[in-house]
Amino acid sequence: MRVAVIGAGRMGSGIAQVFLSAGAHVAVRDPLIDPAPAIGRGLRTAQSKGGGSADEALGRLTVGAVPYDSDLVIEAVPEDPGLKASVLAEVEEQVHDGAVLATNTSSLSITELSAALKRPERFLGMHFFNPVPVQRLVELVVTPATQVLEQVRGYVGLLGKTAVVVNDSPGFATSRLGVLLGLEAIRMVEEGVASADDIDTAMTLGYGYPMGPLRLGDLVGLDVRLAIADHLHARLGPRFEPPELLRWMVARGELGRKTGRGFYQW
Repeated sequence: MRVAVIGAGRMGSGIAQVFLSAGAHVAVRDPLIDPAPAIGRGLRTAQSKGGGSADEALGRLTVGAVPYDSDLVIEAVPEDPGLKASVLAEVEEQVHDGAVLATNTSSLSITELSAALKRPERFLGMHFFNPVPVQRLVELVVTPATQVLEQVRGYVGLLGKTAVVVNDSPGFATSRLGVLLGLEAIRMVEEGVASADDIDTAMTLGYGYPMGPLRLGDLVGLDVRLAIADHLHARLGPRFEPPELLRWMVARGELGRKTGRGFYQW
């Protein structure tokens, strides 16, 4: 199997790593980032926990152009609809007609992105979760035109992950529910209901969540949370209006783990 990943940030590198671990040949394209060091570290970590040979997997990694004979191309560039549409339209011209194209997005409209393509029936959303090598879910987002669902469901199975299928709608299923919970948790901090740590502890111990909504927001990035909330607010109305505390923290550069400070010190 030949997979191409466009974008070598945290998500793109993680997606490349899991396909390499599953035995695929993977090409990664990013004009700004060399993906090999991050992917290599991830593969060596997996090897130390009983995974396959990191060196063997890295031997199937190439960096640069998207191969014409790619079976699956996953776009994983930042959450900018114009950028994503441009990248998808460009790569569609670089691969054979039977290739499957996918976008890794947590909230953008798959239908609107498909308008840039000549073969929308071979396109869908593949929403991976961070960190990709650990998280077991992939949310597959389809439009009425999508004809490759079962093929892609098979690819997800090869990764040892579980697929859920969602019809294209703002925020899909996971972001729509997860962001709503996260925004309410932020409002509770803003209103002095409880501390961030106590809110998270209430959800982990009381409801069995593996991670509280505020710590998860720090992990995802509060700027990312804000961008998704603004998008859902515009599409779905006032229940997704971002709290002022979230806007204030993002403006101050308190974005969570990636800046060392959010609702927690990292």
